[in-house]
Amino acid sequence: MVINWYGEGCFKIQTGGLTLLTDPFGGDIGLTPARGKFEAVLKTLTSWPLPEKEPDEQVILGAGEYDIQGVEIRGFGLPNESTDKFFKTIYLVNAEDLNLCFLGHLAEYPESDILDKIKQVDVLFMPAGGKPFISQELGAKFVKQFDPKIVVASFYKVAGLKRDADDAKDFVKELGIKEEIEEKLVLKKKDLSESRTRLILLKI
Repeated sequence: MVINWYGEGCFKIQTGGLTLLTDPFGGDIGLTPARGKFEAVLKTLTSWPLPEKEPDEQVILGAGEYDIQGVEIRGFGLPNESTDKFFKTIYLVNAEDLNLCFLGHLAEYPESDILDKIKQVDVLFMPAGGKPFISQELGAKFVKQFDPKIVVASFYKVAGLKRDADDAKDFVKELGIKEEIEEKLVLKKKDLSESRTRLILLKI
């Protein structure tokens, strides 16, 4: 499995013959959007009513169970953070015997019923730039509660980003783990045997 980051919550996950893109964005935020062909697109923040999708891509929106080329995806809605204009979703993705959790646009500590569904996370994609998303303090608390093998930071300040966001170094300090900066993340189940949690900051 190979994971690349485009900024914000946009990750490209290549697993087997499947390429999955999470939370794509337009060019108005100051960063370069992801380009290319993607078999599936996963969105943790969705406007309502639902937008039209391209006919050649499978878009995952909202709560439910999905199976795409053997990749299992489960979505859990966040009603406390949703309105009549948009809704938020947390996703669990199982591929190559790895459990990935995408918290996406999470702004508050999840309710207990949601927490009960998030177990045995290998790789946690965590907002790390503070407001308008979950605070860096609560984000660090979440990580310590679930003890994933790897934390991949998202939604933090990078060069070119037009919106206000905090630097990831504040999240690193809260978490108390030395960050590792990588061009891309290459994952295999057998490589995740270490007991300590790793914090990964990917380059765009």
